[in-house]
Amino acid sequence: MASNTAAEQQINPNWSVFAPALVAILQAAEKDGANQQRLLRDSGLQQSQLSIPERRFPVVNYYKLYQLAAEASGNPDIGLSVGRIIYLKGLNLQLYTCSLCKSFRDYLNLIPSTLKMRGDMGETTAHREGNLVELRWEPLLKSSGLKRFCSDEVLSASAAIINSLCVRPVPVVKANFSYSQPKDTIQLEAIFGRNIAYNQPYSSLFFDSGALDFQLLKQDYQQGPDLTKPFSELFENDQAIDEFLANLKSFMMRRLPEGEVSIDKLASLMNISRRTLQRRLSDRGTNFLQVLQEVRSRMALRYLSDNRLGITEIAFLLGYADQGSFSSAFKSWHGMSPRDYRRK
Repeated sequence: MASNTAAEQQINPNWSVFAPALVAILQAAEKDGANQQRLLRDSGLQQSQLSIPERRFPVVNYYKLYQLAAEASGNPDIGLSVGRIIYLKGLNLQLYTCSLCKSFRDYLNLIPSTLKMRGDMGETTAHREGNLVELRWEPLLKSSGLKRFCSDEVLSASAAIINSLCVRPVPVVKANFSYSQPKDTIQLEAIFGRNIAYNQPYSSLFFDSGALDFQLLKQDYQQGPDLTKPFSELFENDQAIDEFLANLKSFMMRRLPEGEVSIDKLASLMNISRRTLQRRLSDRGTNFLQVLQEVRSRMALRYLSDNRLGITEIAFLLGYADQGSFSSAFKSWHGMSPRDYRRK
């Protein structure tokens, strides 16, 4: 217990996680026979609170629940199970992100942003190591790297997602873990293969760099993930009037999930200068921020029509840092919150 207290003292009190991060742990533990109500009681959580996906909890609840769940279930591989649950529950969001990306390289740029939807746990960064690409997990709480929970969760979810993106498989070539080798490595090897190293500086996955240019599985252009037309019709009327604006909006749409969408980045993608982009927009009686707001506003309505997407997921797809920022922006556009709009 002393080590747990020491770890908690390092936790920034402002760090938090969203409810789904806790729900996934409870589901994994219950699968292994743990009593969910007892886990809720011992961790100081209430079921009614967890039913709101956008609700945030102190990150200390996340680490405490993981420890209690591992003990109650008797499963040291529980992080692997949680990662699997995260992957399966994120399949609908994955369909949308695949619609916005062209290659595995593009998707790698989005992974750090997707983790923000879980909460303040850490980030993944991509690195080159010879002919390999390293996807490195860097936890905010450094001491958590000495335990399996977070590393197993993040890496198992990442491995499952990445190997389902492209028509060609993208298997894990090598895996490193920052914790010591456990007694039983059967489940780890089933997911990551046998080329595993322990007691490493970081927990990481390695992929063949040749996979970077693998094309993502293309979704039906005429039917979106919810059997409607989410993107193909979004700017068709604009394209008939002004191909330049339609092209700009298409670039914006694909880059939004990365977070910041700057005029310099978009100008570079369109192979024109910032000044040229500004001039062309001015000639059309508009500016960069107005076009960006229009794209976000129209896409927000489109995403809200799919009830399987949570508000936090929509905020991510539109490039907002959090659900609150998106809700404020949406209310300024449409006079009501995203939740109220969806209830109409």
